Amino acid sequence: MDPIGDMINSLKTAARAGKTGVALPLSNLKFEIAKLLEAEGYLKGVNQAGKKTRKFINCELVYQAGAPKIMGVKRVSKPSRRVYIKSRDLSRVNKNRGLAILSTPAGILTGRAASESKVGGELMFTIWS
Repeated sequence: MDPIGDMINSLKTAARAGKTGVALPLSNLKFEIAKLLEAEGYLKGVNQAGKKTRKFINCELVYQAGAPKIMGVKRVSKPSRRVYIKSRDLSRVNKNRGLAILSTPAGILTGRAASESKVGGELMFTIWS
């Protein structure tokens, strides 16, 4: 099971299907990633909903001129193969198209923020528009 892979796949398929939003099972890691995607402009709104035992993350998708902002997502580090990257190698990831999401000792960061703070980590996925 890969909860991060399920999350990004749900976001991508909902965007391609023209949905306005998607509900995902809540975890702290997924909520941090969703807030980061909201700050970068890939999601319009992120909030938690549900009861004590059954909580969800509601994500509103962003569209530009009728086309989804999320055009593609690639899961890089997965449970069967972890991929770690140094801060000096971050500029080569995705050739400055889109966004790289990393799990670092400083928390969940974008590739740009990790490069500025000179910290490396696990390259979770890349997303582009």
